[in-house]
Amino acid sequence: MLVRDVGMTARDGVHLATDVWRPAQGTEPASGQFPALLLRTPYERTHGRYEVQGEYWASRGYVFAVQDCRGRFGSGGDFVLLANEGPDGFDAVEWLAELPFCDGNVGTYGTSYSAWVQNALAIERPPHLRAMWIHQGGANGVHSSLRHNGALELRWLTWAVTHGAATLADTDPHLAETWRARSENMFDWLCGLPWGDQSPVAELEVYADWTRELYEHGDAVSDDGYWLQKGLNFEAYYDQTLDVPTMYSGGWYDSYTRATTDIFTALNKRLGHQRLLMGPWIHGDAALESSSAGSVDLGASASMATSPDAFPGGSRLGELERWFAPWLTGEVMPSSDAPVRLFVMGGGEGTKDDLGRLRHGGSWRSESEWPLRRAVETSFYLLDEGALGREPSISEASSSTFTYDPKYPVPTVAANTSSLNEVVPSPARIGLPSPIALMRNMVLQGGSDQIIADTTLRIGTETGPLHEHNGVLSFETAPLAEAIEITGPVRADLVLTSTAIDTDLFVMVQDVYPASGDWPHGYNLNVTDGIMRVRYREGLDTGKLMVPGETVAVSFQLYPTSNVFAVGHRIRVLVTSSSFPRFDPNPNTGEAIGRHTHTVIAHNTIHHDIAHRSRIVVDTIPAS
Repeated sequence: MLVRDVGMTARDGVHLATDVWRPAQGTEPASGQFPALLLRTPYERTHGRYEVQGEYWASRGYVFAVQDCRGRFGSGGDFVLLANEGPDGFDAVEWLAELPFCDGNVGTYGTSYSAWVQNALAIERPPHLRAMWIHQGGANGVHSSLRHNGALELRWLTWAVTHGAATLADTDPHLAETWRARSENMFDWLCGLPWGDQSPVAELEVYADWTRELYEHGDAVSDDGYWLQKGLNFEAYYDQTLDVPTMYSGGWYDSYTRATTDIFTALNKRLGHQRLLMGPWIHGDAALESSSAGSVDLGASASMATSPDAFPGGSRLGELERWFAPWLTGEVMPSSDAPVRLFVMGGGEGTKDDLGRLRHGGSWRSESEWPLRRAVETSFYLLDEGALGREPSISEASSSTFTYDPKYPVPTVAANTSSLNEVVPSPARIGLPSPIALMRNMVLQGGSDQIIADTTLRIGTETGPLHEHNGVLSFETAPLAEAIEITGPVRADLVLTSTAIDTDLFVMVQDVYPASGDWPHGYNLNVTDGIMRVRYREGLDTGKLMVPGETVAVSFQLYPTSNVFAVGHRIRVLVTSSSFPRFDPNPNTGEAIGRHTHTVIAHNTIHHDIAHRSRIVVDTIPAS
């Protein structure tokens, strides 16, 4: 039984629109009290997907409440990115627990922004919170997920424009149409950064303010305490997080891969019943029931809907129910549930499926911890002539140089991203229910053959394999004589000399398939990557510019992963200084972050001689 906009009032008097489903007997609400589940969302509580969930939970004896976040759709107040979700979430949990038909046991779940809000409310410690399922949420936003080792994840700027337009549809249709038109030109807007007064969100002062603040706050520590906000940086408040059973789930091709493993690793040390589930998935709820990630087929077992051995619940909602039942109803937890469950990618046929995707394959495995204690830290060294080897160079002088022009950044082909959106122009004479009804991703989410094609968003005309791009260095192993499994964190240690006082370093690891009948030129699969703004090489708390010609050591985390590189494959490492439009291009000028006035070209040299051992460091898993 559904009641629309029951609503609640936050502690400061702001109305938060809330829909509630109750178990029913015929057309009347069922008598008694029931456990409750809460989902808080910025994506419109009346959307059909929430109705499906409400009906599911009510039919199984749960109260279900879905709430518009502050400043979104039916809720009052201003929407400031992640600023109010802790207190509002606390108030929502306690309000729900006190409803006469709730038994006082409340669980929360949700994906993406709806995952961030759970971490935020857990810091506030609501007394009636019993369990959470946090799917693809943040940890420390300056490390990754908001900014990324100093670089801005531009998806948040496209989110502000495209999703900002959606909230305007009912209140100001003319302005909503203006924003929709701007959403069609997001790539051009991103090419024009920094926006200044010509921001595409200029008419909405609140949106203009938070996008500018996010763009300009590169330092992890600033005088205004920006990165100490509870909603942006949970790491600073781990000791305050409520001790409740929590499932952290994510995907190897998600935009929150590092954050998901980071927060589990930290909180598993001090809290009870913490669990980690890492699949091969891209971003979003739907990915949990998908067997593919981008242009890669991972096999039927990758999906919750078609892998009964790994997921007895048979669906995403079924797995959620299996998780919450013990904590909300007292049902005994199945003893087979391990603390960590991972999908190890690779081992597939390598052929092309009916949809033209690479059959990469993979399988699930249970573990007792993350990272894995049996893992062996292994280095792959950058060497002369584009080689990548297990032994460091013995050359007295060896280096590789590339040129990075911020006006012509290396394009993002496919990647761990989400909400990097644009809107497709409306067909003539077609009425749309929402300004974002035709929204799509600008960049393919997930894995792909890393080929710059005519359809790739790029500046300039260069096409072809990414590793052959003029601004990219490429290093690869010989064909592997035995399979290598890499499961765990991945780190890049590079030794750099630049002609600029600041620049970025972007590193990608690829699983390179040999040529075959289906793939005549092989297949260059992106497995993991990461970026570092070099001014933060000594710490994200403060920047330190380089001296042109000075040699500096730069070490940074890529996203963790789990992948088997099969016999005959090669491991390839790419090094460059940009991936656009995923990250904001570094202007190389050393000016204040987000307020540069011009750009300069950088000639960047990576050293790989006997005294300067540039490498990637991975966790390899010994064959059992």
